[in-house]
Amino acid sequence: MNLAPSGNYRLMVGTDSQVHKSQTVFITGIVIQNKGKGVWACIRKIVIPRKMTQLHERISFELSLTEDIVSLFTEDRKSRLINIVLPFVYQGATFIMEGHIDIGAGKRNKTSEFVNEMVARMESMGVEPKIKPNAFVASSYANRYTK
Repeated sequence: MNLAPSGNYRLMVGTDSQVHKSQTVFITGIVIQNKGKGVWACIRKIVIPRKMTQLHERISFELSLTEDIVSLFTEDRKSRLINIVLPFVYQGATFIMEGHIDIGAGKRNKTSEFVNEMVARMESMGVEPKIKPNAFVASSYANRYTK
């Protein structure tokens, strides 16, 4: 961000999981996108040594892992990021922080009943929640590392 402070930045965090034979793998993706200019990304992997078959438990744990990372961005740290782009706001610079939740609101989606609960949790942290199809850090980026 310091290299191009007039950019349009999105700091996005999201987690996905995959149940395997004897464990459940959780991947949290952390992505900083400068719209039209590329991304920086990394992952954090957590392995739970049991099959987590209850959907609500797994979705809730995914969100807890996302919340863990979001909580590292204290008000002071967020302010430092905002202050990078602040002098360039009138030139179109932006910064937003999003929490990507691997759930969907569609009637056919098994996770639709959890949308209000999970969105409220993200909002309570001061982060803009995104659900499918806009939650690509969880549903696409993190998902590829859960296999």
